[in-house]
Amino acid sequence: QVQLVESGGGLVQAGGSLRLSCAASGRTFSSYAMGWFRQAPGKEREFVAAISWSGISTRYADSVKGRFTISRDNAKNTVYLQMNSLKPEDTAVYYCAAGGRSIGLLRGEYAYWGQGTQVTVSS
Repeated sequence: QVQLVESGGGLVQAGGSLRLSCAASGRTFSSYAMGWFRQAPGKEREFVAAISWSGISTRYADSVKGRFTISRDNAKNTVYLQMNSLKPEDTAVYYCAAGGRSIGLLRGEYAYWGQGTQVTVSS
């Protein structure tokens, strides 16, 4: 069982930056691939970024590639999402998720989810 708690969301102007953190409980954190998803009002939850259990491999949605960076610190049981050059369309609730050993791009590949943190980007 893994429990996930996100933090770091907030209100930022377009062009600004935020860093989200996701703290995980449990001694098996390092065995899970981790992902970030987001859900805007009235829209489906969508994939943002993922990182392998080792941190060597990463994947990004095209909409955030070059602006967002996912990373993890297995010693601290934490995964991060550095978000730069934020746009109003990045406004959403951001969710952290823990999956299997391999990177997953689909919601169904993740078994554990956090409660989400709100990110609002003003124009």
